[in-house]
Amino acid sequence: MPDTRTAQARAADRTGSSDDSIIERSLETPEAFAAIFDRHADDIHRYIARRLGSDTADDLTAETFVIAFQRRRRYDPAHGHARPWLYGIATNLVGRHRRDEARRLKALSRLASLAPGEEHGRPEDGITGRLGGAVADGALAAALAALPARYRDVLLVIAWGQLDYAEAARALGLPVGTVRSRLHRARTRLRRSLGGPDHTPGPDYTPGPDHTPGPDLTPSTASRKETDHG
Repeated sequence: MPDTRTAQARAADRTGSSDDSIIERSLETPEAFAAIFDRHADDIHRYIARRLGSDTADDLTAETFVIAFQRRRRYDPAHGHARPWLYGIATNLVGRHRRDEARRLKALSRLASLAPGEEHGRPEDGITGRLGGAVADGALAAALAALPARYRDVLLVIAWGQLDYAEAARALGLPVGTVRSRLHRARTRLRRSLGGPDHTPGPDYTPGPDHTPGPDLTPSTASRKETDHG
């Protein structure tokens, strides 16, 4: 398959250039920013598509990188890579489509209820495993739709953006403690909605051959004492 990336992106990969150095170089050579798009666009598109569908994701992915390019002088190079920054922009754009997201989740829930044999999730599945891909589990889709948007953003930017607590905090402009608190509350609400004990895999969990891996969403014991002021 031919390499369709820009020359800047190919050069960045050959030299092992960091996102920070590419963005810094783009301040003097704007076309260098194309390497950031080529490096991260697929992941950003996948995240938005899971939340809003592929058609909307096409437009919002492009808008994410237009905004990132326009704001590149405000980018903080201390973080090492641009993923949290880009996911933050994308999540803000998703926020303009809250009603569309809720309608989509409810539609997925209704659709899944018409063909229960095709649902990928099972009652005994952990929340993490059930968030491993697009929402095809009707009960989970309904539970996500019922979450407050601020909880859903934290949960999904971690589960689908593969960000850790600190990265999610940077992406959403929140203290790490608030991210932990909102994640814990989101998982608690999902657990209540889905019924049964919490089977979310912990850090020592060894998945079976049929398990779809996902990030550990189990907050630390200390985080459960955090107070969410947001």
